Amino acid sequence: MTQPTIIIKALADTISADFSGDPTALATDVTHDSRQVREGTVFVAIKGSTVDGHRFIDDVMRRGASGIISEQPRPDGFQGSWLRVENARKALAMAAAAVNGNPSHDLHLVGITGTNGKTTTTYLCFALAEAAGQFPAMLTTVEYRIGETSHEAVRTTPEASDTNRFLRQAVEAGSKVAVMEASSQAIDLHRCDGLRFEVAVFTNLTQDHLDYHGTMERYFEAKQKLFDGSLGSVPAASVINIDDEWGRKLAQLLRAAGQKTITTGQDSDADITGTNIEVSLVHGTTFDLNTPIGAARINSPLVGKPHVYNMLSAAGVAIELGYDLGVIKSAFEKCIGAPGRFERVPHDGDFAVIVDYAHTDDALRNTLRTAKDLTDGRIITVFGCGGDRDRSKRRPMGEVAGEFSDIAIITSDNPRNEDPLKIIASIEEGVRSKTDAYEVVSDRREAIGRAIALAEKGDVVIIAGKGHENYQIIGGDKFHFDDREAAAESLARRSEAV
Repeated sequence: MTQPTIIIKALADTISADFSGDPTALATDVTHDSRQVREGTVFVAIKGSTVDGHRFIDDVMRRGASGIISEQPRPDGFQGSWLRVENARKALAMAAAAVNGNPSHDLHLVGITGTNGKTTTTYLCFALAEAAGQFPAMLTTVEYRIGETSHEAVRTTPEASDTNRFLRQAVEAGSKVAVMEASSQAIDLHRCDGLRFEVAVFTNLTQDHLDYHGTMERYFEAKQKLFDGSLGSVPAASVINIDDEWGRKLAQLLRAAGQKTITTGQDSDADITGTNIEVSLVHGTTFDLNTPIGAARINSPLVGKPHVYNMLSAAGVAIELGYDLGVIKSAFEKCIGAPGRFERVPHDGDFAVIVDYAHTDDALRNTLRTAKDLTDGRIITVFGCGGDRDRSKRRPMGEVAGEFSDIAIITSDNPRNEDPLKIIASIEEGVRSKTDAYEVVSDRREAIGRAIALAEKGDVVIIAGKGHENYQIIGGDKFHFDDREAAAESLARRSEAV
């Protein structure tokens, strides 16, 4: 990668900083992580909830930092360039874009936000760009990928410095299109500021992250920033699911502002619709895709009506990027989606085992409804809720599991620093309000084994909450744990016992 450079004085003008120091000093990179500082790096000192970046200033200067960005005034006796800003997080994003040569300007950048469906929609958009021969890149909850080169994701939406560095790598590798998930917290923390999105996508908005946002209205307002110019520019087009009530509100706001809006829906009078939907656990999902550029019968390996919503959103992106109906049909019929999203665990038995990332009440409802549509047998659900996260969704998730499952098994997810049994007790209140057909098995591996032991011909076992994750966090420790592996082990034991 050819590392761009910028004179720190020019950087200060770009991010509206009060500058003092060497006007000729060069910045070759920017970061808030002191461990990433090298010769020429500008260090952004952010005072977080647990760590104050100002503690590391002496250390980063010894390692060759070319300057400091901070909300605080320059200390007496400081030797080096100092850029004082009003908002260090926003400055980090703007500086990262500038230092990396504004890579989002050199790409067709697609940003996808919403409570559910972001990851699968990102994979679908990546598949579309691949089918169009555009060597795409993507940033998802699961992985960061450029072409065939991939590494495991650290978080849904990386820090702005990491994102801009990644996008610069994508440009230099030959990518024309990049697709990324934009979480509400990331948007709120300015990680997406300064990025130029050509297309922005809204999948849906249901209860989640209220521990952070407080109310659904504030949650929506954070999402809205991706569309309304708050990040620095207005997308050329926005793709909005108007079957969702918050999506309808967003579409109305954007259209009132004169912005180009492409609407999608299964039940609404939308620009792009999915009709005549047929779902099979064996064959996937078949439906009629109706668009302004024509209609096509889609035979997708993805299973479930929620994935039709994801494909409708991706089709809106494809149309805005100029892809024809043949590219759309080809991509949708090849894309197997994201790991851990209604993923079947293969085995030779006469019942199905599905691992799914559903970790909100709405996502769990969609998953269980999909399962109900696929079988006349029972639905056996294994699930829990994460600790140190939104506590208000625990009872609703329990209610959904109780209503749509024939047997619910409540277990641990990632309890983190909370007492797993207290989390389970909160969930149990919801389950018990709907059914008596439930069990509590706090050990997740044992809970998965119990569900598989209970399964009979035609049943569907749903293991929800963790999806692609291959770890479990208990206290301060992170252990290897993969629902798919645990299920396969239980299936093997059951097979041997027969």
